[in-house]
Amino acid sequence: MSLDDLLARRQYSLHQIEKERLLGAELAALTERHRRACAAYARILDTFPPSAEAGKLADVPYLPVSLFKTHHLASVPDEEIFKTMTSSGTTGQAVSRVVLDRETADLQTRALAAIMTTLLGPRRLPMVIVDGRHVVRDREKFNARAAGVLGMASFGRQHFYALDDEMTLDRRGLADFLGRFAGEPILIFGFTFMVWQYLVQQLGPGEADLSNATLIHSGGWKALQAQAVDNATFKRTLLELTGLTRAHNFYGMVEQVGSVFLEGPDGHLHPPNFADVIIRDPATWDEAPVGRTGVIEVVSALPRSYPGHALLTEDLGVVHGIGDPATGWGGKQLEVLGRVPRAELRGCGDTHAGESARTAMPV
Repeated sequence: MSLDDLLARRQYSLHQIEKERLLGAELAALTERHRRACAAYARILDTFPPSAEAGKLADVPYLPVSLFKTHHLASVPDEEIFKTMTSSGTTGQAVSRVVLDRETADLQTRALAAIMTTLLGPRRLPMVIVDGRHVVRDREKFNARAAGVLGMASFGRQHFYALDDEMTLDRRGLADFLGRFAGEPILIFGFTFMVWQYLVQQLGPGEADLSNATLIHSGGWKALQAQAVDNATFKRTLLELTGLTRAHNFYGMVEQVGSVFLEGPDGHLHPPNFADVIIRDPATWDEAPVGRTGVIEVVSALPRSYPGHALLTEDLGVVHGIGDPATGWGGKQLEVLGRVPRAELRGCGDTHAGESARTAMPV
């Protein structure tokens, strides 16, 4: 089964043993591809011991995600690079730089579509974006936040940007939008902290009926944890204020755009067919058993223009078990617990929270 097959099949439909076999072969091929095409990556691989079990996901050589802040890692010639993605970062922080050729960008687009249509269906829905239009207006400052907004916007229509350029909620515009599409399913997208700060905390009880909405959100949990807001509180408050019952968090990063881990009805994050997660014991760096906290490694079959197919993140997490494909939510059940101590603030929503604090906006 090829990557095309993994994208074409309904996401979360593979049994874990079959998934690891298929994905392991793809990742092994990518390792060799990048070894041949990226001299810096080849030098790094020379420091890894030979793999004891070819094809086992945990034996695929991995890179620390921070390398993309300090090194130019590309597996294509400069003339084939048409876009460089940068991570979000507060002033003074180094940002990751990830180079895309058209093949990789196309794969990322197809992958995100495969994930989101599994959740939303094939029709584009009227869409509320909890951000300002200015975030995508300046292409000279195109970063992970802008990429996230534009990537999700493709799954909606009649887009309404809920915030003005001063990051103030357009209450009248929101009311008009909801009245226009009353009774219809709608899509809402925003970074978690921004949804909480600029939508949830601004609305009065019953002011906005979102009972027909599906909210997809990510990022900013570190800022919310400081306010004692966890996922359960976030969902309960939305339900009480707006009637919204369908809220799906997701986990992803600019270094593996397209490989989104989506929250299922069980409250856990599930990797799609073409990606997976490994939890590594920070003392031994071996794969940790189910139920044990460790450092999250993410693997993906998408990156072709840069060696980003196996990345050790700066996040802590735990795998609680394996989902059941019969329910529509197969794959490992991941919980993200937060940043590794002393890791930089880097999520899109967290970054905005940090910017807000420096400009005396309330957080």
